[in-house]
Amino acid sequence: MLMDLSQLFILATLFFLVGMLIWGRYPVGVIFSSVAFVYFVAGFIPLESLTRQIVNPGLITVVLLMLMATVLNKVRLLEVWANRLVRGGYRSALAKLLTVVGLQSAFLNNTAVVASLIGPLRSASKKDAPKLLLPMSYAATLGGMLTLIGTSTNLLLSGFISEAGLPEWNIFTPLPMGILLFCICLGVMLLLFPYLLKPSEVEETPREDYLIDARVSEDCPLIGKTVSQAGLIRLDELRLVEIVRHGQVIAPVRAYQTVRPGDILVFAGDVSRLDLLSQFPGLVTRGHGQDIPTDNLLEVMVSGESALAGHRLGRVDFRLRYDASIVAVRPVTPHFDLMKGQLPMRLQAGDTLVLATGPDFTARNSVERNFIPISRPMVTKFVRPWKSHFALSTFLLTILGASLGMFSLIKGLACVLVLSLAVNLVRAQELRRNVPWQLIFTIASALVISYVLNDSGLAAIFANGVLATLDSDPRLSMIAILLLTALMTEMMTNNAAAALMFPVALSTATALGLDYMPFVMAVLYGASASFLTPHGYQTNLMVMSPGGYRPRDYLRAGLPISVAYLGSAAFLLPVFFPF
Repeated sequence: MLMDLSQLFILATLFFLVGMLIWGRYPVGVIFSSVAFVYFVAGFIPLESLTRQIVNPGLITVVLLMLMATVLNKVRLLEVWANRLVRGGYRSALAKLLTVVGLQSAFLNNTAVVASLIGPLRSASKKDAPKLLLPMSYAATLGGMLTLIGTSTNLLLSGFISEAGLPEWNIFTPLPMGILLFCICLGVMLLLFPYLLKPSEVEETPREDYLIDARVSEDCPLIGKTVSQAGLIRLDELRLVEIVRHGQVIAPVRAYQTVRPGDILVFAGDVSRLDLLSQFPGLVTRGHGQDIPTDNLLEVMVSGESALAGHRLGRVDFRLRYDASIVAVRPVTPHFDLMKGQLPMRLQAGDTLVLATGPDFTARNSVERNFIPISRPMVTKFVRPWKSHFALSTFLLTILGASLGMFSLIKGLACVLVLSLAVNLVRAQELRRNVPWQLIFTIASALVISYVLNDSGLAAIFANGVLATLDSDPRLSMIAILLLTALMTEMMTNNAAAALMFPVALSTATALGLDYMPFVMAVLYGASASFLTPHGYQTNLMVMSPGGYRPRDYLRAGLPISVAYLGSAAFLLPVFFPF
């Protein structure tokens, strides 16, 4: 079939789009938005249709889920389980880890799930960490395709379905086949990964930038125990460097040192892991007891004009003067040895402080004169257990209610976010800061491109080409769509692959006069097949450095998973979604 000039122009822009995505020089959102803007200016999509893509329910759901992830990322549940997951032999640890990560990723942001477990896994099992991190990434990818909210790609396809006027999917539409694929790939990993992944020595880079002190209260249950028995010397990313007792400094701290009432324990390490100290009742860090939440922290520098320079830290009433409390300190000069880590200390111009700030912090006139903000607020895990329980339970109840048809997922998520703001689980500025603008631009633009491909007839031309090549065989056409989507996912991104292949899949089903589900679900499962390269999916790249992996490790470990996954999907698709 010959193309007219408009179709040739659209085809040229698609080649440009694919080439730019493979090149990877510019953000995906910028590339998609540029092509969508060209289509709008050229008149390929009217303003009314453009507006409809922006308010697509699938896009709104993605935004709400990403904002909800801001709250859920603070939950310490996975980290609490980390030590338990790696107990026992390698296969036992691997089975537990992959099952938990997969199920969590079905409902939570899989990037956040992987990020929260990298540190604890390396600390709990340094020897086997390289044999656990990459499988964990694969499990997060596989878990994401179990539900409609498991990955933004599934929600993107749901948006396409809604825009096409087809029956809407429910949260668990991908689950029956997805759980079977997950179990097959889990079996392959348990069988082969003990031989395919080898332990490697990975340099540990300790983060000892900040000094954090905590006072032992009179009723602390740790009193009388040694620091070893109390578990104070085995904390991830925090190291006990000294004990201040009645003005005397005990350093270095030996494992046999006992904890006494009134002791000030000084830790060095990553201040964002303040939550690790919250697991010890009676251990009071700075900021606690001052009615200032320590879940959201601001990093500032003492300015050269600050009146604080030369003052002892303990003699400055930060709560009264600035509506803030000091959580941690990083000295500007290497005088750690001089003071031996002791807090309180004299502040100097250039010292970096981490503050837990109250609502009036920015309104105080002296703030700008004394402090220079050097980073936006940092997010730590919840330090109060009830917040973790509240956030997780309300989210799971929302998912349950939406799946039972009691209310729409959009309404449920909106209500949970408002409730989270009301009980101070999250701040409005945190939500504004975490709005996923690039993902919004990508998905909205992908909806526009899909509309243009369908409206111009170009998707039908592609579909007819596929059918002519494969003699109009439905099964072969479905497999071709599955494999092509998987190939494009490895070369660009899963959202981009799904956006480009959806109109082709839908047009193929229309041309054959068959149900659209097996063809569209081939796109869904093909877009989750990112196993062969570190850049195929975000979690693969996240574990590369901590696990000491090289590109050939991904190819060696990912190839059998990819073969098992795609082979099983090709066989199962017509079973679960008949033609």
